[in-house]
Amino acid sequence: MHILVVEDDPTVRNFVAKGLKEAGHLVELTDNGKDGLFMAVSEKFDLIILDRMLPGGIDGVRLLETIRAQNNATPVLLLSALADVDDRVQGLKAGGDDYVTKPFAFSELLARVEALGRRGRTEAAPQTKLELADLEIDLLSRTVRRAGRKIDLQPREFRLLEYLTRHAGQVVTRTMLLEGVWDYHFDPQTNVIDVHVSRLRQKVDKPFDTPLIHTIRNAGYMLRAE
Repeated sequence: MHILVVEDDPTVRNFVAKGLKEAGHLVELTDNGKDGLFMAVSEKFDLIILDRMLPGGIDGVRLLETIRAQNNATPVLLLSALADVDDRVQGLKAGGDDYVTKPFAFSELLARVEALGRRGRTEAAPQTKLELADLEIDLLSRTVRRAGRKIDLQPREFRLLEYLTRHAGQVVTRTMLLEGVWDYHFDPQTNVIDVHVSRLRQKVDKPFDTPLIHTIRNAGYMLRAE
């Protein structure tokens, strides 16, 4: 997704941007309300992450009310240290689609970002198949074929391959895999990921001429056709 982050705290801004980029999103940043409003109305974004308290003469709520008055329906996730019920209600009534209070876990923020992204695509038909080159994954029957040959995978291997395929062409970090495949929100300091990726390679890549699973040094893995 193309995401605008309007946040004046450089630590929070850079932390959010780094995580979103690792997850494969295109991120643009600004640190004040005036520039944030200009960017929000002059470019097309799939989502805006908006701090409430901003310098520049326009705070987050005013920015939000302004773009909603212009019939701009871009989903907006408010990110704020203001955690009282009244503050959250005011933000949502101003046109916010979600509200996350600081401090926050990045995994939760990313999940909410992805949920808002899916909401914007509700008119699309449910995806039941994933394909990359000669690899086919049927999400309903949970079967995998490559070049027409069936590949038997264990449940965790299937989930790992599904996650990599959904992020094909993107660097998938070990942190993303721990959260997205193992539901870990901490690093268990084990080689569980490397072991499973190795097993997956033996089944998905080894019998075929062209590898699909690539190691990105000091970063993670990427599924790509070449």
